[in-house]
Amino acid sequence: MPYNNSTQLAVFSDAFQKLRPMEDVGLTKINMNIKNMEGGCLCGAVRYCVSGSPFATEYCHCGMCQKASGAPVVSWMDFHTNELTWTKGKSTKYKSSEYVSRGFCAECGSSLSFCDTRHPEFITLTIASLDNPNLVKPTYHIYTDSQLKWLTIDDDLKRFPKGPEKSS
Repeated sequence: MPYNNSTQLAVFSDAFQKLRPMEDVGLTKINMNIKNMEGGCLCGAVRYCVSGSPFATEYCHCGMCQKASGAPVVSWMDFHTNELTWTKGKSTKYKSSEYVSRGFCAECGSSLSFCDTRHPEFITLTIASLDNPNLVKPTYHIYTDSQLKWLTIDDDLKRFPKGPEKSS
């Protein structure tokens, strides 16, 4: 049976709709001055280059990311779409919910991107798809209410049970 959790989809979409500056949710701005990072899929059929630094980086523990990646958590980095250039091939899109499509390589299946149609100015890419993923480090966790119980991550990063919400 296909994965269908409408409650989680609604929360996930709502969080993307409420994107706020990182400082508004109690996070510090990423201090990265990285330009022209390159990455791609496992087989090399899809390649990209980003011309700026990510404006946010996160670990996502949501059930949708777990199902799409086959992993307990996915590390993402967020860019403005005009900073991304597909240099070889292009990712295939899968519409995983009403507003979200996920990009992957049609040849090898590597997970590459996340896009919310309500925010076409942003694209989210998997950190592990970078040629040098050590250049980018996640700065917070989202959807920790879906984190697998057996997974222990011992860091001091801010955690959000759902998506980043405005701090009170």
